[in-house]
Amino acid sequence: MGFWSKLSAGIDYVNQLLGKAASIMILLSCIVSALNALLRYGFDVSNNWPLELQWYLFAAAVMLGTSYTLKRNEHVRVDLIYSQLSDRGRLWVDLFGLIFFLMPACLLFAWLSWKTLFYPSWLVMEHSSNSGGLARYPIKFVVPFGFFMLSLQGVSEIIKRIGALQGKTALPAEDLHYEKPMQ
Repeated sequence: MGFWSKLSAGIDYVNQLLGKAASIMILLSCIVSALNALLRYGFDVSNNWPLELQWYLFAAAVMLGTSYTLKRNEHVRVDLIYSQLSDRGRLWVDLFGLIFFLMPACLLFAWLSWKTLFYPSWLVMEHSSNSGGLARYPIKFVVPFGFFMLSLQGVSEIIKRIGALQGKTALPAEDLHYEKPMQ
């Protein structure tokens, strides 16, 4: 296994772990929501931090789940000609989209969200203005981190597709499998 294959496998592994964490965050978000509703309506006990925690968990799940979704080849596609292409043609379309659309957008969003969202919040240790609210800078960090991890998964997918086009590696069947959406 060469350097690039090891790098791709390492990125895949990290994003697999982030995907599992995102699944747990969805479950925790539901539990926090249910407990908050029980306390609020059943016992007339109210606080803002459970509402914010629920929002934070869901936001983190979305941002961390995007790279896992790309890894599993379950992202949204615009189906104009993709379903009519051969496996090799799909590899070329994927490679083009990853290099010219995904990577520039993710790197731009990661940089902009770091510069204008997280970093200023971290400098002032921003907290919610709501009574009993949570710190805001940790959740704001998740935005650039999520885009960074999505760009890393993009690198992994580029490596896999170049290897497959060169005949050096075989992509798993799920990486080439395509089902036309039912409408």
